[in-house]
Amino acid sequence: MPAENEQGAGMTAGHPQDAPLTVQVRRTEARAAVCRVAGDLDIETLGPAEESLSALVGQGPPVLVVDLHGVGFCDSSGLNLLLKTRAAALAAGVEFRLAAVAPTVMRVLELTGAQAVFSIHESVDAALAA
Repeated sequence: MPAENEQGAGMTAGHPQDAPLTVQVRRTEARAAVCRVAGDLDIETLGPAEESLSALVGQGPPVLVVDLHGVGFCDSSGLNLLLKTRAAALAAGVEFRLAAVAPTVMRVLELTGAQAVFSIHESVDAALAA
């Protein structure tokens, strides 16, 4: 496991028909947290992401960036997780940003109008620099 991954690295969940979900967390020198999620973010697989994001918000980094580049599918439970995490982050004084949002996730955000409430950036670097 790379030293930069603090928690959640390699966590997987799901069934053979689902793309397993992996979550990797790293910290930047400025204490920001970056949570990279890859696989299907749905009711069957979101446990590792939910646990990691909840723990990160509780740790109170100045910025929490969720990298969604590797997400192949996102259902309403995945969207709900992002919305709940955003609300918890705001309540805790943590800047919450989405980065490298995969087209499948962006489609869900657009269809629901949720893109209007998120700070969305083209890359992790852009989100960290914002």
